[in-house]
Amino acid sequence: MSIKLLHGVHVPHRKNTADSVPVRIPTPKVITVPMSMNIGAPAKPVVKPGDTVKVGQMIGEPGGFVSSPVYSGVSGTVKKIEDILLFHGAVCPAVVIEADGEQAVYEGLKAPEVTDLDSFVDAVRMSGVVGLGGAGFPTAVKLKADPAKVDYICVNGAECEPYLTGDTRAMLDDTDLIVEGIAMLKKFYSPEAVYIGVEDNKPKAIEKLRAAVKGMDGVEVRALPALYPQGGEKVLIYHLTGRIVEEGKLPLDSGVIVINTTTLATLTNYIKTGMPLVERRITVDGSAVKNPMNVFAPIGTPLRDVIEFTGGFKSDPKKIILGGPMMGIATTDLDQPVVKNTGAILCFNAKDAEPPVPTACIKCGRCVAHCPMNLMPTDIERALELKRPEDLKELKVNLCIECGCCAFVCPAKRPLVQVNKLAKAELNAYNKKLKAEAEAKAAKEAAKNEAKGEVTAK
Repeated sequence: MSIKLLHGVHVPHRKNTADSVPVRIPTPKVITVPMSMNIGAPAKPVVKPGDTVKVGQMIGEPGGFVSSPVYSGVSGTVKKIEDILLFHGAVCPAVVIEADGEQAVYEGLKAPEVTDLDSFVDAVRMSGVVGLGGAGFPTAVKLKADPAKVDYICVNGAECEPYLTGDTRAMLDDTDLIVEGIAMLKKFYSPEAVYIGVEDNKPKAIEKLRAAVKGMDGVEVRALPALYPQGGEKVLIYHLTGRIVEEGKLPLDSGVIVINTTTLATLTNYIKTGMPLVERRITVDGSAVKNPMNVFAPIGTPLRDVIEFTGGFKSDPKKIILGGPMMGIATTDLDQPVVKNTGAILCFNAKDAEPPVPTACIKCGRCVAHCPMNLMPTDIERALELKRPEDLKELKVNLCIECGCCAFVCPAKRPLVQVNKLAKAELNAYNKKLKAEAEAKAAKEAAKNEAKGEVTAK
């Protein structure tokens, strides 16, 4: 199958920790576990201060259909439940646990009984797994799909962000779990094919996966060009299947399920052992970090503990990013906890953290040429400045995947991806306004017609 590659950019790889086998950090003295670590409704605490908890014990039950349970990664005592401010600005309840250092495993853990699709989806839901590639969407919601509508399953091993190597280590260290997970997906969804997409800058992972799936019917490992944002869901789907996910639609609407390699390995481990998601594999790197490496840390561990375990800073950090440098979110608080989708902690010195000074657009068109969604960032910026939300709709700003390619290639250093985020919010407010006006008009017409009917009846 010959597919023309979508646009993108060649970012520096900087996979410095690709050969770093993760090390498990010492049990933190205190963990703070947020109840909101996924897209959708937060979990509801099921413990109270003074309760004793153990590793793998549920401390938060799902708060709705699009939600995910939360489990303790340490054994110890619940000290309090308090509201905390997360790094992305949201406030949510969190369970604060003082660890006893024993790491005693909860006695009630057992592997779930999986016999059919429904029990498989139930098991995925109870695993606590969400999109661990960064999205945080509850995996069970994604997998609650009609098999008749699933043509392809795409396993995402692209890991296209610079520095990040957690998925690489999953492909190298948890190969068997990934392959067993693929076998389950094939059994319950019967797709035409399963494609494992891996950027070609990870030759060891490609080689090991190809050897592992050799002989599996309908499973293929595809080496993809290292072109950011190769791991973007819509980009990956197009490059692996040739299908396009239309505006406002989900991958399943195009007959595709996408699942990250770390996500797949984690849920497979739960189905085999009964141990839910309680810890994260994290890449710690950046110019301010003394010893870049991969680590395992319980969810809820303060960022400070993780960084101190790696040896601390070799220079004063001027920017700390949770996630990759292209799409991650900066934080200034090292007491923030590790959450389910914390794939990396990147710390940069003053030179690397210096923000560029924007200058006037020179109309070069690089942002347009490199946008993987074929958008026109300069026109979007202009429409936002002129407060023309109807133009934003025409310019399809909601197709923006916020990858940052436009800002990365802009010679004028315009903050284009930030502009696109603001433009989306502006368009959303405009659409809500139109909807409210339409509903008010309909209500007025209904009242008018009702009044006419009463007059006629008289």
